[in-house]
Amino acid sequence: MGASYYQFCPVAKAMELLDERWTMLVVRELIAGSRHFNDLRRGLPRMSPTLLSKRLQQLVNAGIVERRPEGAEVWYELAPAGQELAPIVTAIGNWGVRWIGELGDRDLDPKLLLWDMRRNVDHAALPPGRTVVAFRFPSAAPQVRHWWLVLTAAEADVCDTDPGHEVTVRVTADLRGLIDVWLGNRRWSDALRRGDVEIDGPASLRRALPGWFKEMAYASVPRPA
Repeated sequence: MGASYYQFCPVAKAMELLDERWTMLVVRELIAGSRHFNDLRRGLPRMSPTLLSKRLQQLVNAGIVERRPEGAEVWYELAPAGQELAPIVTAIGNWGVRWIGELGDRDLDPKLLLWDMRRNVDHAALPPGRTVVAFRFPSAAPQVRHWWLVLTAAEADVCDTDPGHEVTVRVTADLRGLIDVWLGNRRWSDALRRGDVEIDGPASLRRALPGWFKEMAYASVPRPA
């Protein structure tokens, strides 16, 4: 736990734990459904494994997270105290959508974008069999320019190297443009019309692709006038 504010106010006491760097984002990932260490890392790609381990242990010690060894694996789940943070995290996200200004270039992370899209796949809307969506972000750094989503009726995975399967649809996108679509700042149709997003493949699949993903959690938050 961080340094004390030495105030009896419950807000101050809560923030002694929760305002340490990355702590609330670890909670965010657990709320979103991540249960394993590696899944948490994929949702927090710029957090070091050492710091993630430290924050998880702090949350376990505080009674916010439960650590459950199962065979060779370890699961992390929110305890009741952690579950009560869910509406708080949602409220912070809603406020951020409404009042935080334009994203900086360093905020545009394709790894986080594809991981978030992966956990919002509408599996019932996918074509039969295996669907592979290849993404290319021409303006991104070479090492994070190419991504693949491998989707089936039961599973979804993100690959940063070619998985070797036949590609169903290819998406070429300006990274900022696709993130704007994902956040709900723009419509798919607008980004496609302006050329910020291009979809290559059979016409029926090009039209269907936006419907393969459920709306991101904050996409429907009303923006200020």
